[in-house]
Amino acid sequence: MGVSARAGVRPRTRRVGSSLLSYALLGVAAVLMAMPFIWMVSSGFKSYREIFMDPFRLVPQQWTWTNYRDVFRVAPFHLYIFNTAKVTFFSTLGTLATSALGAYAFARLRFPGRDYLFMGYLATMMIPGQVTLVPRFILMRWLGLIDNHLALILPGMFTAYGTFLLRQFFLTIPRELEEAAAIDGAGFLRRFLTIILPQARPALATLAVFTLMWHWNDYLNPLIFLHSQRNRTLALGLAIFRGDVDVQWNLVMAAVTISVAPLVVAFLAAQRFFVEGIALTGLKG
Repeated sequence: MGVSARAGVRPRTRRVGSSLLSYALLGVAAVLMAMPFIWMVSSGFKSYREIFMDPFRLVPQQWTWTNYRDVFRVAPFHLYIFNTAKVTFFSTLGTLATSALGAYAFARLRFPGRDYLFMGYLATMMIPGQVTLVPRFILMRWLGLIDNHLALILPGMFTAYGTFLLRQFFLTIPRELEEAAAIDGAGFLRRFLTIILPQARPALATLAVFTLMWHWNDYLNPLIFLHSQRNRTLALGLAIFRGDVDVQWNLVMAAVTISVAPLVVAFLAAQRFFVEGIALTGLKG
């Protein structure tokens, strides 16, 4: 009896030791990944001189709160934030609408060539955005949308990735729910709005976070399509702090901290749905 008890304790001890080691390694990895962000926030409170004297010091010797005030003095940073929020909001909203409608058609409707059309739609994901940059510029110039936020919003409202992500989730929703609604006389649109979308909140939140992060941090497209200062986004506005000879890194870090803060808040707000959506969207092919 004593031997069997000791034999049962050893596997449990090994499991506990293995779990502690795994948590320790994950903790170290988390700290290493967080270090650049901690340094960024810390540098936003340092003076220009202190950043170069002791760049690896995480706690500033003297907290320079005026960096955040100077960010708005050097450039119209509030305007850049508004422009970025505007482009991101409408692009994300449009992406959710078009991707949800397309995903519902590919997941639930039956029509000739549906699967081939879906595969062709997915194949567009293999085309780099840089390849379509010149045609999009010519099209936007023809439409008179150069130096207009619509040049960023309209193309950003359509994405094959979003359609694929939502379609995978829609396939996991039981068809019996829709069949019961169809018996009650509900059409496709009503079933889509009252059954599919409420069930798909985790996937919608996942797509919203991905889309928000992409458009908020986008630099190439605003650089090509926007020219005037009044239409600049945050990614372009950060380039203001780069001088001809030197870079004001304390102001850059303060500005980057301001620009990253909304993304952190959005991710934390949608974290529960985000994790659930990541876990569920690949259950069924």
